[in-house]
Amino acid sequence: MKLRIATLAIIGLSVVGARADELPTKFNFDRYQGILEHSPFAVATAVIAPAATPNFAKDLFVANAAKSPDGDMVTIASMTDKDFKKYLTTKTPVDGYAISSIEWSDKVGETKVTISKDGQYATLTFNQAEMSKPGPTRPFQPSVPTLQQPSGFTRPIGLPTPTPHTRGVIQRNPTGQQPQNPNGSPEN
Repeated sequence: MKLRIATLAIIGLSVVGARADELPTKFNFDRYQGILEHSPFAVATAVIAPAATPNFAKDLFVANAAKSPDGDMVTIASMTDKDFKKYLTTKTPVDGYAISSIEWSDKVGETKVTISKDGQYATLTFNQAEMSKPGPTRPFQPSVPTLQQPSGFTRPIGLPTPTPHTRGVIQRNPTGQQPQNPNGSPEN
Protein backbone atom coordinates (compact mmCIF):
# COMPACT_ATOMS: atom_id res chain seq x y z
CA MET A 1 0.00 0.00 0.00
CA LYS A 2 2.82 2.32 0.70
CA LEU A 3 4.15 1.53 -2.68
CA ARG A 4 0.94 2.45 -4.30
CA ILE A 5 0.77 5.73 -2.55
CA ALA A 6 4.31 6.51 -3.49
CA THR A 7 3.61 5.59 -7.08
CA LEU A 8 0.52 7.73 -7.18
CA ALA A 9 2.35 10.63 -5.63
CA ILE A 10 5.12 10.39 -8.22
CA ILE A 11 2.62 10.18 -11.07
CA GLY A 12 0.60 13.09 -9.63
CA LEU A 13 3.67 15.27 -9.28
CA SER A 14 4.76 14.52 -12.79
CA VAL A 15 1.34 15.50 -14.12
CA VAL A 16 1.37 18.71 -12.12
CA GLY A 17 4.86 19.49 -13.36
CA ALA A 18 3.82 18.93 -16.93
CA ARG A 19 0.82 21.20 -16.52
CA ALA A 20 2.87 24.00 -15.03
CA ASP A 21 4.54 24.52 -18.38
CA GLU A 22 1.15 24.69 -20.10
CA LEU A 23 -0.27 27.66 -18.19
CA PRO A 24 -1.97 30.17 -20.52
CA THR A 25 -0.18 33.39 -21.20
CA LYS A 26 -1.77 36.80 -20.91
CA PHE A 27 -3.53 37.89 -24.16
CA ASN A 28 -2.79 41.24 -25.78
CA PHE A 29 -5.39 43.96 -25.21
CA ASP A 30 -5.90 44.28 -28.98
CA ARG A 31 -7.89 41.07 -28.80
CA TYR A 32 -10.71 42.93 -27.00
CA GLN A 33 -10.70 46.01 -29.24
CA GLY A 34 -13.61 44.69 -31.40
CA ILE A 35 -15.78 44.14 -28.33
CA LEU A 36 -15.09 47.68 -27.11
CA GLU A 37 -16.02 49.25 -30.44
CA HIS A 38 -19.28 47.31 -30.86
CA SER A 39 -20.34 46.78 -27.28
CA PRO A 40 -24.12 46.62 -26.73
CA PHE A 41 -23.58 48.15 -23.29
CA ALA A 42 -21.64 51.21 -24.42
CA VAL A 43 -23.12 54.69 -24.06
CA ALA A 44 -24.70 55.75 -27.34
CA THR A 45 -23.38 58.94 -28.87
CA ALA A 46 -25.57 61.13 -31.01
CA VAL A 47 -24.72 61.22 -34.68
CA ILE A 48 -24.84 64.80 -35.92
CA ALA A 49 -26.51 64.96 -39.31
CA PRO A 50 -25.27 67.52 -41.80
CA ALA A 51 -27.29 70.71 -41.80
CA ALA A 52 -30.29 70.28 -44.08
CA THR A 53 -30.68 72.90 -46.74
CA PRO A 54 -33.91 74.82 -46.27
CA ASN A 55 -36.65 74.18 -48.78
CA PHE A 56 -36.64 77.13 -51.14
CA ALA A 57 -40.37 76.86 -51.81
CA LYS A 58 -41.82 76.23 -48.35
CA ASP A 59 -43.73 79.56 -48.29
CA LEU A 60 -44.37 79.95 -52.03
CA PHE A 61 -47.68 79.55 -53.85
CA VAL A 62 -49.09 80.17 -57.32
CA ALA A 63 -50.76 83.56 -57.50
CA ASN A 64 -51.66 83.52 -61.23
CA ALA A 65 -51.26 81.18 -64.17
CA ALA A 66 -52.03 81.92 -67.82
CA LYS A 67 -51.64 80.32 -71.22
CA SER A 68 -50.29 82.42 -74.07
CA PRO A 69 -49.16 81.77 -77.64
CA ASP A 70 -45.75 83.13 -76.60
CA GLY A 71 -45.48 80.62 -73.71
CA ASP A 72 -47.14 79.90 -70.41
CA MET A 73 -46.82 82.45 -67.61
CA VAL A 74 -46.98 81.95 -63.84
CA THR A 75 -46.78 84.40 -60.95
CA ILE A 76 -45.42 82.97 -57.70
CA ALA A 77 -45.71 84.77 -54.38
CA SER A 78 -44.73 84.16 -50.76
CA MET A 79 -47.05 83.77 -47.79
CA THR A 80 -44.54 85.35 -45.42
CA ASP A 81 -42.97 88.06 -47.58
CA LYS A 82 -45.71 90.16 -49.19
CA ASP A 83 -43.16 91.96 -51.41
CA PHE A 84 -41.90 88.71 -52.99
CA LYS A 85 -43.33 88.12 -56.48
CA LYS A 86 -41.70 86.39 -59.42
CA TYR A 87 -43.19 86.50 -62.89
CA LEU A 88 -42.02 83.30 -64.60
CA THR A 89 -42.40 82.14 -68.18
CA THR A 90 -41.64 78.81 -69.76
CA LYS A 91 -38.95 80.44 -71.92
CA THR A 92 -36.36 81.85 -69.51
CA PRO A 93 -35.59 81.57 -65.79
CA VAL A 94 -35.93 84.61 -63.52
CA ASP A 95 -33.49 85.02 -60.59
CA GLY A 96 -32.76 81.28 -60.67
CA TYR A 97 -36.45 80.27 -60.65
CA ALA A 98 -37.66 78.31 -63.67
CA ILE A 99 -40.87 76.51 -64.63
CA SER A 100 -40.32 72.77 -65.05
CA SER A 101 -43.90 71.77 -65.85
CA ILE A 102 -47.50 72.92 -65.52
CA GLU A 103 -50.45 70.59 -64.91
CA TRP A 104 -53.42 72.58 -66.18
CA SER A 105 -56.86 71.96 -64.70
CA ASP A 106 -60.30 73.10 -65.76
CA LYS A 107 -61.26 73.64 -62.12
CA VAL A 108 -60.41 76.96 -60.52
CA GLY A 109 -57.36 76.72 -58.26
CA GLU A 110 -56.46 73.12 -59.22
CA THR A 111 -53.54 73.95 -61.55
CA LYS A 112 -50.18 72.67 -60.29
CA VAL A 113 -46.84 74.22 -61.23
CA THR A 114 -43.48 72.51 -60.74
CA ILE A 115 -40.63 75.00 -60.42
CA SER A 116 -36.90 74.56 -59.93
CA LYS A 117 -34.11 76.56 -58.36
CA ASP A 118 -30.49 75.52 -57.92
CA GLY A 119 -31.26 71.89 -58.81
CA GLN A 120 -34.12 71.56 -56.31
CA TYR A 121 -37.70 71.01 -57.46
CA ALA A 122 -41.01 71.89 -55.80
CA THR A 123 -44.63 71.60 -56.88
CA LEU A 124 -46.74 74.65 -56.06
CA THR A 125 -50.51 75.09 -56.00
CA PHE A 126 -52.78 78.04 -55.50
CA ASN A 127 -53.15 79.33 -51.94
CA GLN A 128 -56.68 78.28 -50.99
CA ALA A 129 -56.85 80.89 -48.20
CA GLU A 130 -56.10 83.66 -50.70
CA MET A 131 -58.64 82.30 -53.16
CA SER A 132 -61.45 82.35 -50.60
CA LYS A 133 -60.97 86.07 -49.95
CA PRO A 134 -63.29 88.39 -51.85
CA GLY A 135 -61.67 90.20 -54.74
CA PRO A 136 -60.82 93.88 -54.60
CA THR A 137 -63.86 96.03 -55.12
CA ARG A 138 -64.05 99.71 -55.76
CA PRO A 139 -66.93 101.65 -54.27
CA PHE A 140 -69.57 102.75 -56.74
CA GLN A 141 -70.07 106.51 -56.35
CA PRO A 142 -72.10 107.91 -59.22
CA SER A 143 -72.24 111.62 -59.65
CA VAL A 144 -75.93 111.96 -60.42
CA PRO A 145 -77.62 115.34 -60.08
CA THR A 146 -80.39 115.31 -57.52
CA LEU A 147 -82.83 117.55 -59.42
CA GLN A 148 -83.62 117.71 -63.10
CA GLN A 149 -80.81 117.07 -65.52
CA PRO A 150 -79.94 119.86 -67.97
CA SER A 151 -80.63 119.08 -71.60
CA GLY A 152 -76.94 118.79 -72.58
CA PHE A 153 -76.05 116.51 -69.64
CA THR A 154 -73.91 113.46 -70.44
CA ARG A 155 -73.04 110.65 -68.03
CA PRO A 156 -69.43 110.38 -66.88
CA ILE A 157 -67.38 107.75 -68.71
CA GLY A 158 -67.18 104.41 -66.92
CA LEU A 159 -70.49 104.58 -65.09
CA PRO A 160 -73.10 102.11 -66.22
CA THR A 161 -76.29 103.40 -67.74
CA PRO A 162 -79.24 102.19 -65.71
CA THR A 163 -81.74 100.09 -67.59
CA PRO A 164 -85.28 101.47 -67.63
CA HIS A 165 -87.90 99.58 -65.69
CA THR A 166 -90.42 97.91 -67.97
CA ARG A 167 -93.46 96.01 -66.89
CA GLY A 168 -93.91 92.49 -68.17
CA VAL A 169 -96.85 91.36 -70.27
CA ILE A 170 -99.96 90.51 -68.26
CA GLN A 171 -101.65 87.44 -69.58
CA ARG A 172 -105.35 87.59 -70.13
CA ASN A 173 -105.85 83.96 -69.20
CA PRO A 174 -102.94 82.76 -67.06
CA THR A 175 -104.22 79.16 -66.88
CA GLY A 176 -104.49 78.80 -70.64
CA GLN A 177 -108.26 78.34 -70.62
CA GLN A 178 -110.52 80.68 -72.53
CA PRO A 179 -113.43 82.22 -70.64
CA GLN A 180 -116.82 80.90 -71.56
CA ASN A 181 -120.11 82.70 -72.18
CA PRO A 182 -122.95 82.01 -69.84
CA ASN A 183 -124.44 79.80 -72.49
CA GLY A 184 -121.33 77.47 -72.45
CA SER A 185 -119.54 78.45 -75.71
CA PRO A 186 -116.04 80.03 -75.62
CA GLU A 187 -115.65 83.73 -76.36
CA ASN A 188 -113.93 84.79 -79.53
